[in-house]
Amino acid sequence: MSASVSSHLSAPSVRRLEPVLVDRIAAGEVVERPASAVKELVENAIDAGAQAIEVTVEAGGRRLIRVVDDGRGMTPGDLDLAVERHATSKLPGGDLTAIATLGFRGEALPSIGAVSRLAIVTRTAEAEAGASLTVEAGLKGQVRPAPAQRGTRIEVTELFAATPARLKFLKSDRAENSAIAETLRRLAATQPGIRFTLRADAGQPLVLPAESGAEAELRRLAAVLGQDFLANALPVSLAREGFAVTGHVGLPTYHRGAATHIHLAVNGRPVRDRLLLGAIRGAYADTLASDRHPVLGLAIACDPGLVDVNVHPAKTEVRFREPGLVRALVVSAIHDALRRGGARSATTGAARTLDALRPAGPVLATHSGAATPSLFRPTRPSLFPAGAPSVAAPPGYRQPAAWNPAPQQAWADPAGFGEAAQAVFAGSEPAEAVAPPQADTRVADEAAEALDHPLGAARTQIHETYILAQTRDGLVIVDQHAAHERLVYERMKAEREAGGIARQGLLIPDVVEMSPEEADRLVAAAPDLDRLGLAIEAFGPGAVLVREVPAALIGASTRHLVTDILDALEASGDEEGGAPAGEGGPLGRRLDAVLSRMSCHGSIRAGRRLRPEEMNALLREMEATPNSGQCNHGRPTSIELKLADIERLFGRR
Repeated sequence: MSASVSSHLSAPSVRRLEPVLVDRIAAGEVVERPASAVKELVENAIDAGAQAIEVTVEAGGRRLIRVVDDGRGMTPGDLDLAVERHATSKLPGGDLTAIATLGFRGEALPSIGAVSRLAIVTRTAEAEAGASLTVEAGLKGQVRPAPAQRGTRIEVTELFAATPARLKFLKSDRAENSAIAETLRRLAATQPGIRFTLRADAGQPLVLPAESGAEAELRRLAAVLGQDFLANALPVSLAREGFAVTGHVGLPTYHRGAATHIHLAVNGRPVRDRLLLGAIRGAYADTLASDRHPVLGLAIACDPGLVDVNVHPAKTEVRFREPGLVRALVVSAIHDALRRGGARSATTGAARTLDALRPAGPVLATHSGAATPSLFRPTRPSLFPAGAPSVAAPPGYRQPAAWNPAPQQAWADPAGFGEAAQAVFAGSEPAEAVAPPQADTRVADEAAEALDHPLGAARTQIHETYILAQTRDGLVIVDQHAAHERLVYERMKAEREAGGIARQGLLIPDVVEMSPEEADRLVAAAPDLDRLGLAIEAFGPGAVLVREVPAALIGASTRHLVTDILDALEASGDEEGGAPAGEGGPLGRRLDAVLSRMSCHGSIRAGRRLRPEEMNALLREMEATPNSGQCNHGRPTSIELKLADIERLFGRR
């Protein structure tokens, strides 16, 4: 008999695994690390109606995980069954399509007990005494009477002691504590009415008090995502065909370098679903830099029968019956919120600006007792000592006259410019003395009204790049090129959706030379580009002929325009038709990418002088245009500084 036949005959027969071994295998799916055990136990506490949940961990959860809640508790009979596999109280009718709880698989407690020492003490409100039970390495003890408060207390000690190989894959105590804290935050973000407490053997405890009232969800999100989220959040509320999306999304200019600040929930269950994350990326696609991530908290509610929550052992992914509908709903909800945000930029931009302006030198006391930042170190001699002769003006500058303040005069300067200043912006020399202009009541009233606009009234243009505007309680700095680029982009998108972008034929068509491969790529995309107002055709090998351009881009360099469009086509890939040109489809995203590049050529360039009426017109159009708070690349178009913050810079507060 050959060796192969002998080996075949001696192969072991099929046998049923021992229950303890089955539980340990199941634990590998359910309990990957201490944070997984915390998630399962806290979800059980939430489903039990707890109003306060306290979690205590030691050694990153290896030595101890304790979860105490004030929920309904369990009877001795329920406790005895709770540690058996596939035993649960969360499917009373046995219908897997009608799941209204966070956990239901019936594997958490037996899986945890199979790889650790599990001790449970519980009591219902009606019982005079509690009940206790221990499970050690999968071996269940007897249910015994025990003193207990209402609710449940679960202790997991020596996690993975029964499977020591798993301990080698755990990270440091600090990393495991961080994972546990993140897990608790994600659960807390969906349950603002519950108090959560996390205590570890290192660091300060994490306490999230219960919230109530109309703004409970926003306050809980701010506690989880950071208090800056309060001032940079936009409400979201949209319902369609059995699905509802609610929550708050951050402004595009309020972003992070990782996706850890995106909180999603489906029927109260925290998830990290790829479909939803893709919808969020699509909604922020042309308002956020590609390497940045938004900050938000969204909750999706629907009939349990419209979503399958049992597709992942850790219950972090779901499967919708109508995924296209859900994706479109999320994109539309976020788009609506961002449109309402208008020209708002993140308040953190103002904080960074103030930090940059704040002097690093010592602080001197003023005559009023307030502290004023000193621009000069006291050990250095004064640059302007008393009695010193006048300093000669640098070459090209006029010699300053002695300071002799004239009596204050009240006259209206609606644009915020005197004639001397206007002459400087026009490129001419100001006169030595300018008589104040006569007051124009109508223009003065218009200027006063402009102060009430969100972006205020334009006062001046600095470095021929930034517009300085005054509001009732501060000032706004606007990047004129970034702002106008967004305005042109949004205008061209609106024209495209309305039926076609306005175009203008060139009197003499332009020939743009390039490599044959690039020319072929542009010619292949000619039908799509024609929708955007750009008419091109082949002009021999290695060249294209441009016959028409969008009317908004008249005067732009055709060569640079075509080169940028070619880059946009290459960056967007080779996704072809089949999808509508609207938001969300491959073709729509491709056309938006091309429009974004094109709009840069039709916008006001840095270095261009603007008249006061042009600056104010730009501010008013920004206020009326959605998403104008950031440019096409995700950078802020304006920064607002409150008067109180400016006063602090000068020690007035």
